[in-house]
Amino acid sequence: MKIWHAIVLGIIQGLSEFLPVSSSGHLVLFQKIFNVDLGGIDMFFDIMLHVGTLFAVCAVFYKDIINLFKKPYKNLVYLIIATIPAAAVGVLFDDWIEQTFFGGAYLALGFLFTALILLVTEIYAKRKSKQLPLSFKVAIPMGLAQAVAILPGISRSGATIAAGTFAGGSTQSVSKFSFLLSIPIILGGFAVSLFKGVFSGEFSQVFAQANADFGWCIALGVIVSAISGFFAIKIMLKAIKKANYKWFSLYLLILGVICIILQISGRF
Repeated sequence: MKIWHAIVLGIIQGLSEFLPVSSSGHLVLFQKIFNVDLGGIDMFFDIMLHVGTLFAVCAVFYKDIINLFKKPYKNLVYLIIATIPAAAVGVLFDDWIEQTFFGGAYLALGFLFTALILLVTEIYAKRKSKQLPLSFKVAIPMGLAQAVAILPGISRSGATIAAGTFAGGSTQSVSKFSFLLSIPIILGGFAVSLFKGVFSGEFSQVFAQANADFGWCIALGVIVSAISGFFAIKIMLKAIKKANYKWFSLYLLILGVICIILQISGRF
């Protein structure tokens, strides 16, 4: 791995994790277009990039995170319940999803589906009158949407915000809860991947294969991911407030077309 790989991947991960454009889809697409081969260190590096985005969430929402552990703990309960669907899907179908979807074959469908959902959500959000506070009625649909968004190309933030909006949730409650939902998912993914890497011995191979710049690559990747993730959250909060998703929708439409072209040309 070269240092510029780390910087570019960190930027991509940080921005696409919180903007409604699918971080997993972008990483798959990037590797296909630029033919980036990270050898045996891809899994470990991916884990560290997610840690960077976790720092970004904690920096922006540290007050809300602290409030989760204050009585009456309602928001903490909502968070736990809403996390269960994605956690269950990840545990039960992780290997199948990775083998079936992470090769890029269905990436175009994921991007186009997200583009459609975002466009419909913007139209609905600007017409709806209900503004419900966070409740099980809002949290559970957002949790189910997050489970679907495990598939590459389907945006986690886009899917959860859409679900919360259609459930009648207020802009503020939906936006905060969507970002808070990312915390247990990132932590859970980090813990599971770390356990698998250590248990299988892959991480020992990672450090054995790594070049002299590997430590710098990890550090820069985490830092860049955290910084770009911080700005992505700020941008997304403004977009949610105005229900302005059409430009993200157009961007994903273009990506979907690019993926179709890559499939036709045999790159996927």
